[in-house]
Amino acid sequence: MLPLENIPLAPLTTLKIGGPARYFVEAKNIGEVQESVTFARARDLPLFVLGGGSNLVVADAGWPGLALKIAIPGIDQRSGYDEDGKVVFDVGAGESWDKFVSRAVMARCAGVECLSGIPGSVGGTPVQNVGAYGQEVAETIASVQVLDLNDNQVRELCPETCGFSYRASIFNTSERGRFIVLRVTYALTPEGNPRISYADLKRHFEGRETPPNLAETREAVRHIRAIKGMLIVPGDPDCQSAGSFFKNPVLSEEQHEDLKKRAAARGLTVPSYPALETRKKVSAAWLVERSGFAKGFGFGRVGISTRHALAIVNRGGATAADVLALKEQIQHRVEEIWGVRLEPEPVMVGF
Repeated sequence: MLPLENIPLAPLTTLKIGGPARYFVEAKNIGEVQESVTFARARDLPLFVLGGGSNLVVADAGWPGLALKIAIPGIDQRSGYDEDGKVVFDVGAGESWDKFVSRAVMARCAGVECLSGIPGSVGGTPVQNVGAYGQEVAETIASVQVLDLNDNQVRELCPETCGFSYRASIFNTSERGRFIVLRVTYALTPEGNPRISYADLKRHFEGRETPPNLAETREAVRHIRAIKGMLIVPGDPDCQSAGSFFKNPVLSEEQHEDLKKRAAARGLTVPSYPALETRKKVSAAWLVERSGFAKGFGFGRVGISTRHALAIVNRGGATAADVLALKEQIQHRVEEIWGVRLEPEPVMVGF
């Protein structure tokens, strides 16, 4: 298949920012992915793999090589159970993540219900070890089928090989750029109970006499995300974002003590959430808001969501340069006041 030329990338991202790709392919099967890689190699073009475009900032100059959109479909539930009594789903990397979560919940399988409403495609989930509301995909991924760009061969990687940690894996750290995710296999718990460990979810179900089921938990998560402007709703100005722009920092004991002292000096207490506290993880949103960047902050074309302090939004006509300028302003101020360096979560392309 012949790639298209000079295709705008902004419409393919949730932030709606960025220049064009010199070449563009939407690959719907493994063969098309391999062909595209061969095309890029033959012309010595840099290759960028695009998923759902939800966790992405594309440079204003665009991408000088081949942008390869992975659109491999399919959500296949295997019959019976695996050796651990789990229900196994094989899911194409191009499938909508939330569509898969919906299918899993309808099949009464637990393990991904708290990840409802997260935009983007399945292929991106192992890369960032996507997580929210007390769950992360590393807990349920059984294997990841990849194309190894070292030899253009298809391989099956086990979870241990993927090196999952907080918002990270070999795909975005030690082996960044080596693999293209083609399919992901998830092992879920049949008739399992939903995980209600996060403060927001506990509050939502407070006072209930009966524990919520998976479907009710999924709806609750989507409701909470919508309130925070973290559910993609067409026409909602707060949704033109790349989601949470900063990771919750994981601190050493020493850093955590220093942060608590700085907070006490200002008459503040660093909030402690059970889901975060175990790893000395602190709320990036708390740090951002207490550094002078309240919800709704900004002027002109770029700002912070009116509903979530971690979402940088394109208010119309913003450029990637505008977004990066605000990002750097926030990082500098948080580090100056709190001694903590915030790490961005989205993938930066073409910079």
